[in-house]
Amino acid sequence: MDDKQNLTAVSKNEGEGNKTAARQYNEAQKRFAQSGKVQEKAREAEQALDGPEKEALQHAEAVGKRHSAGEDPAIKKNQ
Repeated sequence: MDDKQNLTAVSKNEGEGNKTAARQYNEAQKRFAQSGKVQEKAREAEQALDGPEKEALQHAEAVGKRHSAGEDPAIKKNQ
């Protein structure tokens, strides 16, 4: 078996979307939500917005928004 065939056997192409990665991400998010650290991390994020990281965080947000398809209409509908 050559290297190309071996790589294919090891990293299975899952087609459009990577279900394995999505499942791992969702499980990690669930564990975090259940960890009791959400409020602590929210406070840390709020403090970062008021601290020396503020400019870098605002820049990162602006870059992300440039690549965004826009606000999800369902969010405004629920408010």
